[in-house]
Amino acid sequence: MMKLLAAVDRFSLAFGKLVSYLVWIGIVIVVLEVVLRYVFNAPTVWGPGYTQRIFGAYFVLIGAYTLLQGGHVRVDLLLNTRSPRWNAFLDFLNYAVLMVWMLALVYEGWSYFQESWEFSEVDDSALGHPLWPVKLALLLGVTGMLVQGAVELLRSLVGMVDPAALPPKRQEVQP
Repeated sequence: MMKLLAAVDRFSLAFGKLVSYLVWIGIVIVVLEVVLRYVFNAPTVWGPGYTQRIFGAYFVLIGAYTLLQGGHVRVDLLLNTRSPRWNAFLDFLNYAVLMVWMLALVYEGWSYFQESWEFSEVDDSALGHPLWPVKLALLLGVTGMLVQGAVELLRSLVGMVDPAALPPKRQEVQP
């Protein structure tokens, strides 16, 4: 089982690193838009919309990586003050609540994506961009967080039973 958990960790790590390149694409578009607007007085119609889409996709697609790295906001008042089993129990509760929330988001995300795809939904910009890629990014992002959250839930369950079976807290999981 631990090999499966490690495989999901490796996937979340690799996918997160791949998605991180979206930031650079977004930066290039922003710089291009600024130069075209202020140097040549010729802004693009598509620049602002694409930067919103790119940074929005980045924000949701990087969620599983952030969860793996422990980068989401946590209230640590009760954590790290007691035994490892107690900390694992609190982690278990946190991840159980996360699972309920992620299941709801995956369910709704699928509905949003499916409707957008079926009806060829477009945004209200002058170019009428399709909205299904944005909704697909949302679906993929929350699905990734659901899977990584399930791994963390199982890991906390193992920590409640046998804290010594878990590796020490990781800074970054290596492939």
